[in-house]
Amino acid sequence: MTWLQERKQFVKALLSNPAAIGAVAPSGPALAAAITASIPRSAGKVLELGCGTGVFTREMLRKGVDPARLVLVEQDAAMSSSLRTQFPQAAVLQVSAQELSRDSHPELDGIGAAICGLPLRNMSGAHHHRLLTAVFDVMAEGGSMELFTYGVRCPISPGVLDACGLSARRVGFVPLNLPPASVFRLARRP
Repeated sequence: MTWLQERKQFVKALLSNPAAIGAVAPSGPALAAAITASIPRSAGKVLELGCGTGVFTREMLRKGVDPARLVLVEQDAAMSSSLRTQFPQAAVLQVSAQELSRDSHPELDGIGAAICGLPLRNMSGAHHHRLLTAVFDVMAEGGSMELFTYGVRCPISPGVLDACGLSARRVGFVPLNLPPASVFRLARRP
């Protein structure tokens, strides 16, 4: 996908549903590098939520992640279609991330890590709880989820983290993104 095609696709999605996009521009290369930095090449499958134009996906492939190990979740129909074209070996699920389950999506078996590109600040605590429950129910022990936010604090409240048995730790700050972003890692508490 060219730079111009990516921007056009992003703007079209932004104009049709701004709350679902939650950004003023696609994530940049520095954020893509930061949020994918801890994805091991041999961690089983990688679940990516809110893939958008595929910026994080392309970075994982650049780092050597096997495209057949990717499970890409994107609710927007046009973006899902584009992801299927760009990454034909990956499993692309056009569903709400909160509705993920092994029962309805067997592709989720073997998830070892997750990346979240969803606009978490635009979601309620109840949505956060359903999302985290869905993700960590399909994730192997020891797996973690990387997410980003344009704020300095984790967008998931301490109450929701406690209810899900998770901890959050800031693992990076990316000043070279528009706007600058913080990267957090969510993991099960011991």
